Amino acid sequence: MSSGSIRRAQLVAPFGVGAMSVLVDGTSVITAGLDHWYPKDDPNLALEDFVVHDWRLEARLKVAGFRLPPDFRSVGSSKDERNVKLTVPVLRFPRCCFCMYCKRLKLTTLSFQDVVRCEDRVHEGRRGSGPRMSQVPFVAICEDGHVDDFPFDKWVHRSKNPDCTGVLRLFSTGGGGLEGQVVRCGYDDKGKRNERLGCGASRTLQGITMGGRRGDDGLESTVLTGDLAGRSDPYRCSGARPWLHEADGPCDKPVRGALRAAGNVYFPRVESSIFLPQQEGTVTDAMRELLKRADVGVVMNIVYSFAGADATPAMLRKQLAPELFDSYSDEQLLAMYRDLHGIGADDKGWADGSDDLTSDDIWRYPEFKRIRETPDDDALRATDPGIHADLSSHIGRVRSVTVLQETRALRGFTRGRDSELKLPVGKAMLRRRALPPDRDWLPAYVVKGEGIYLELAPDELATWEARDEVQERADMIAHRYSQVITDRGGRLRDLSPRFVMLHTLGHLLINELVFTSGYSSASLRERLYVSQQSGRDMSGLLIYTAAGDSEGTMGGLVRMARQEHLRAVFASALSDARWCSTDPVCMDAGEKGQGPDSCNLAACHGCALLPETSCEEFNRFLDRGLVIGTFDEPALGFFSDFAL
Repeated sequence: MSSGSIRRAQLVAPFGVGAMSVLVDGTSVITAGLDHWYPKDDPNLALEDFVVHDWRLEARLKVAGFRLPPDFRSVGSSKDERNVKLTVPVLRFPRCCFCMYCKRLKLTTLSFQDVVRCEDRVHEGRRGSGPRMSQVPFVAICEDGHVDDFPFDKWVHRSKNPDCTGVLRLFSTGGGGLEGQVVRCGYDDKGKRNERLGCGASRTLQGITMGGRRGDDGLESTVLTGDLAGRSDPYRCSGARPWLHEADGPCDKPVRGALRAAGNVYFPRVESSIFLPQQEGTVTDAMRELLKRADVGVVMNIVYSFAGADATPAMLRKQLAPELFDSYSDEQLLAMYRDLHGIGADDKGWADGSDDLTSDDIWRYPEFKRIRETPDDDALRATDPGIHADLSSHIGRVRSVTVLQETRALRGFTRGRDSELKLPVGKAMLRRRALPPDRDWLPAYVVKGEGIYLELAPDELATWEARDEVQERADMIAHRYSQVITDRGGRLRDLSPRFVMLHTLGHLLINELVFTSGYSSASLRERLYVSQQSGRDMSGLLIYTAAGDSEGTMGGLVRMARQEHLRAVFASALSDARWCSTDPVCMDAGEKGQGPDSCNLAACHGCALLPETSCEEFNRFLDRGLVIGTFDEPALGFFSDFAL
């Protein structure tokens, strides 16, 4: 049986449930659903090692908690054999394989206990068994997240229910694209017609990945659905969910072909939260570690079930082991209980009980209010380093975030396009059977690190946003995005000048901090706090460490928040932004749109793009023009008058 290694964080994204990856031996696998991540019959399983809590994110995603992906421990200590040799199950996918010698296609099983070998008669003279077969690089996907083996037999016979059961082979004729890949029925390994092997049908794979515009029914037209058997008899999705070992299901959406390693095969939907303590400085890290113990977390949940927000320290002490909490005061004990269940939150507008998620500006406003001050807690701590005089006209607030804790949870995924995904729909894709709310959980990982928070000067921002040419520049991106999202049936969003400018500024600063802070670009992330809603006006940017390993707390990022260092970072980042290495092409191409969905203006890999794991918007909605101006309008940018 094959096996492989992968980092825990990658099992949330990008290789979470339903995602395909390749093992060391070349086997392509799909990560199985959550039902079998933790074997229930394992006597050495101790779930408290994996349980994590974030009261805000639990309320938003309607779960009782989160679990870290299992980590493989080959040997336990002499006194502790818990959680030894835990693995995350995967299944072999695609099932369809082909022989690299005779080109024969064969459909296998999802289980991969044995190596798949070719049984064609041309290998009969070979010593031992036939050659090992390789998995085909093609799959079929639909926008509801289903994925299945590419229907080679149906495609070549131009029928949803072909009568012919002849031998299929996949030949490469040397073309530069899919037109060079030809599936044939009834041909020998040399590509010659043999009537005993099949009907002689032949068809290239040209166009199988192509889609079109949506029709009046809201469904996208695809070549695979429309042309497999003809427009009058469309081929629809089978509803297969191989990661849950389900061959078919209720689905009638159009289906399209895709390369199994293509970027559009899997779009994980990850929700993240900066942990906000209910009562700053009261609950220590040691107390939060106690919550992971089974004999503590269970008791807290039992008390909450009958007492709720009215629980008293006496109730808790009656149920908890005295030796664990005698050293803590009643105030600390009650604060820990409130932190666990989110009792006393002053703003729960982001958890309104609906089946969908509220907008990001509502969700992030509590974080914005807390981080912009100087919180002092073991889970969130920030100081005020002051603002350099040269930055004070543009930057209104700076915070050096020495400690923060982020939880990132997988709540589902999409395929084909990064489209809207309702919360219950996404959660239902992760397991066969839904869990009751009091036991429901999602996979997550926790990052503890550091960051720099900065906020734009409100008066300067208001004056800049009021300029017509600034709004017109931002409207170019908003108009292009509205065309794209309307065609996909998604939800429109407000792409204001401050959003585009602050987003681009974050990218420029990260690209500069790579050289000055000691972190790699993939280890830094941005978090945007942008809104113009009444009562929730925000224009903040948090740049923080995103890697959950040894790079998490080196201190280099906090150091760069000091006045003299931050001023130098701004000067260098803005200086580099004034002339991209691909200018004037980058700036000129931006007038017509470039990048993903053509939703960038002056932004390319030479100036403003980041690794996609570092960007909240998949490298969309970027424009240097709104930061430092354009060639034609050098005074257009918010920082155009910044003295380098």
